Amino acid sequence: MHFKDRFQAGRFLAAELLDYKDRADVLVLALPRGGVPVGSEVAHALRAPLDVLVVRKIGVPGFPELAMGALAAGGVENISGSTVAHFRLSPAHLQKVIDDERKELQRREFRFRGNRPFPEVRGKVVILIDDGLATGHTMDAAITAVRRQGPQEVIIAVPVGARETCRLLTGGVNKVICLCTPAHFDAVGAFYLDFHQVTDDEVEALLRKACGDVADVSALS
Repeated sequence: MHFKDRFQAGRFLAAELLDYKDRADVLVLALPRGGVPVGSEVAHALRAPLDVLVVRKIGVPGFPELAMGALAAGGVENISGSTVAHFRLSPAHLQKVIDDERKELQRREFRFRGNRPFPEVRGKVVILIDDGLATGHTMDAAITAVRRQGPQEVIIAVPVGARETCRLLTGGVNKVICLCTPAHFDAVGAFYLDFHQVTDDEVEALLRKACGDVADVSALS
């Protein structure tokens, strides 16, 4: 399965989540930046609030596309000890990489949320959205961050993902919904015709639009 873009993927994904439509206890949390266009379509279809859960992949120095862990809002820090050992990273080198990524995470947190507090998660059905799952490090960090706050249920929903990653993540959540788990998985972008890098401005615009959609729904209720 290939998607035209993240918006189309979001519409296809929303069709698998209609059991959660018009429920007051549902919250859609997208992982920026690529998960936000997908999440915006899901939130619109479910008439649910959309927000972001900021995460940052920690890449191996010299091999930035190779993840050795991830950070998430709320002080979550998931590091693969085996990967660190394999590349023989010193504690000081590892800490520098983490510190650099933490600064970028904080920058995005402020850019996308400003002084607005993180949404209430306790007792909610939280749907975590990204544009795809490769290693799963960032999604795993997102799960940890959400679980700390006592949700009723956590659901992962993605258009495409590596089979083994999807399987491994099932143990930490109530449900994993993945539209496509190809036998040969190289990269998430290979399953999109348009996989441009989503900008901060695009994320902000989609979040503003989602806030307007929720306000319109509330006015009609």
